[in-house]
Amino acid sequence: MVANFAGGGAAINQLARTAGAELSVVPLEVERPTGDFTLTTAMDEADFLKAVSVGYDAVDADADLACFGEMGIGNTTTAAALAAALFGSVPAKWVGRGTGVDDAGLKRKAAAIEKGLALHNAALGDPLKVAAALGGRELAAIMGATLAARHKNVPVLLDGFVCTAAVAPLQKLDAGGLAHTLAAHVSAEAGHRRLLEALGLVPLFDLGMRLGEGSGAALAINVVRSALECHTGMASFAEAGVSEG
Repeated sequence: MVANFAGGGAAINQLARTAGAELSVVPLEVERPTGDFTLTTAMDEADFLKAVSVGYDAVDADADLACFGEMGIGNTTTAAALAAALFGSVPAKWVGRGTGVDDAGLKRKAAAIEKGLALHNAALGDPLKVAAALGGRELAAIMGATLAARHKNVPVLLDGFVCTAAVAPLQKLDAGGLAHTLAAHVSAEAGHRRLLEALGLVPLFDLGMRLGEGSGAALAINVVRSALECHTGMASFAEAGVSEG
């Protein structure tokens, strides 16, 4: 799929082109899996910081707007684990069907998260340790990119559940950590709406999307562009000679 992105054949390629956005693919050691968080940390400190730095360095200070998406295997489980670790509640409240798992699959996902939370209990008070212990390289890179966007004054459109979970540690570190972001949409993944509510983010639209890849954020670009055009181009009542009475 990463090769498909680079070759222009994925849905996000078509959506980005339609929105007039430039798509950049950043592979993150796709041949080397992270650790099994039920047995060890997903990433050690060096691995985690490297992924964060790759994401940070990927953001262009001259960008008008940044939209982050991901392609990962099993990362709705990772996102649910992060959400449960950061905001509490039983894992079953956060897990969803991802690419379409059955009821038995949902139970396996919840059980894996419960085991991971128990193993990494000592890290739960530190959002960055949580991200390293339970997250993935793509999530760490998205967090780094969102932090870079804040430092470089670039507004951000957040995509689906995985992307939102990736940046959640920033809000846990600082209540205003996501003030430069908007939630593009709320996806069909069970925990996404709950996570947006926990973060105080109101999605621009709800289309029941599942794809990821940054697809929901790409669709929202034209909504933002239209709002800006109206804000800058519309005449006021006074300018248009319209009575307010």
